[in-house]
Amino acid sequence: MLDRVREQTGEGYAEVDIATDPELTAEYGDRIPVILLDGREHGYWRVEEHRLLRDLVG
Repeated sequence: MLDRVREQTGEGYAEVDIATDPELTAEYGDRIPVILLDGREHGYWRVEEHRLLRDLVG
């Protein structure tokens, strides 16, 4: 799904394994997967493709 969004918007993304960072595990461990957009939590568990596309293109 993220690859489809990237193809449509040209935006990149970084996948982070939170298990390698205790602070990230404490913050997001119960909400995986989590999407951050501009440093803010955009969604978790179930990522809504249409909502992510809408918010990326403005």
